[in-house]
Amino acid sequence: MGRETDRERWQRNFADLLQELRVAQTGVQILFAFLLTLPFSSGFPDTTDFQRDIYVVALLAAAAAAAMIISPVAFHRVLFRQGRKPDLVRFAHRMASGGLGFMLIAMVSSVLLVTDFILPRPVAFVLSGVTGIWFLTFWVGLPFVNRSWMRDDDEWSEDAQVQLLRDPAR
Repeated sequence: MGRETDRERWQRNFADLLQELRVAQTGVQILFAFLLTLPFSSGFPDTTDFQRDIYVVALLAAAAAAAMIISPVAFHRVLFRQGRKPDLVRFAHRMASGGLGFMLIAMVSSVLLVTDFILPRPVAFVLSGVTGIWFLTFWVGLPFVNRSWMRDDDEWSEDAQVQLLRDPAR
């Protein structure tokens, strides 16, 4: 199997990015929907000013995450058939990264909101901090620590991976 062309590589990168965005989009939409319904629940009037402030932070962060994660679709529509796939992939990468950042804020804020409602505030801060560290570990720490696992020039190049998929007994 020969090397892929630049055009094929950009197309593959875009397809990979779209798959990642589908996963992130589902998560942010579920969180956003939960946050949108929260003020209409019977216990919401019992929240403190602090909890309402945290709610607003979580809601706005979820909205920002949704906007950034969905934005590559709009960008693609505008650039459709203009031969600007590299621009689209670069833009989508930035938006996905920013969207994940806002999603982190929304998730940690949501944890803080709920834990502050049911637990003492110091415990809520600790659990929210642990949640943030947990997300950062899996979203940032592990990927950066392990960036060198797969390199195009080692035995696990894309050609080797494709061959393994074709012949798993190998």
